Order: sequence, then C-alpha cells, then structure tokens
Amino acid sequence: MRLFVGLALPPAVLDHMDAACGPFRPLRDDLRWTSREAWHITLAFLGEVTDLSLSRLLPRLERAARRHQPFTLNLAGAGAFPGPARANVLWSGLSGDRRALGDLAASVTAAARRAGAAPPDSGRRYRPHLTLARCRAPADVRTIVAGLEGYQGPQWTTEEIYLIRSLLGGHPRYETLGHWKLTTG
Repeated sequence: MRLFVGLALPPAVLDHMDAACGPFRPLRDDLRWTSREAWHITLAFLGEVTDLSLSRLLPRLERAARRHQPFTLNLAGAGAFPGPARANVLWSGLSGDRRALGDLAASVTAAARRAGAAPPDSGRRYRPHLTLARCRAPADVRTIVAGLEGYQGPQWTTEEIYLIRSLLGGHPRYETLGHWKLTTG
C-alpha cells in the first residue's frame, strides 16, 4: 500500500489559504488545483509499504511522536518545483518553528527506515510545503507566485502526526491508518 506520514492543518488555516488561492483558480485552467480535503504537510513519503513493514512501522511512529513537543507553524509565501517559470508543482511554504518540523521529519524518516519502509527520497533535503496545484506540462506560474509572495497564514500548533494511505485513481483519496500525539511536556 502507498503511504506517507504527514501533518493535518486546522480548518481556519485551510479557509485562509483557500481564500488566498481563490482569485487565481479561474485564471488558470491548465493547473490541477488540489482540493482542501487533500491539503497536508508531508513529513515523509514512504511509497509502497508491505504489511510486515507496516506492522513494524506503527509502534516506531508512536515512539517518534513522543520524542517531540508541539510547535507552531504558518503557511507563508509561495514557490514552485522545479521553478516558477517551468513549474510542475505550485506550493505554499511554511514559517514558524521550521527546526522542530525538520527534526520531526527526520525522526519519522528514521522510524520508517528501521521498520523496513525507507522513504524512496530519503537522500534528498526535506522541503516542507503545501501543494496547491500540479501541472501536466511545465507551466509558467510566476504571476501566482508573485501574488502569493507576501502571504502569511494564521499560526497553528502542530500536535499530532498521521499515517496516511494514498489511494490513487482520478483524484487521490486519503485514508488515515493511525495518528499519534506529540508529547506535551
């Protein structure tokens, strides 16, 4: 099964980002805008995971979550992969306690590796973001990136991690397989 570990965003944060993207959506029918139901911050994409690795992964994710305290984040600005002039992905970035976010992502990746579910991109630098849209062919999204450059969303406290199964076909659907609270003290 295809899995990832991520963070959920509170409804008020989703509402704010949704409103910020609203003016851009009707202008660009060449972009496949992601729905707010699919919005999340990925800590680690695990790809295809066997049942055996999944059974080993669950307790390790619980331990990883317990090693970290809640921290605050905001959605902020925008960018594109690989770049705004020829984008495949349009995204919003994050501000706030990015060090705590990076540390949590590293713990989740280590837990997955120990469970036999090493992320296929574990050699890459962690680039936290919220995917706003995807492009079938490289697209020039410089106008949108410039329009969202000064965006600063409301702050929220990250308190929990989620193990999510991604079901492909048409629009991706997500099923939560587990969630664990970060330690509070």
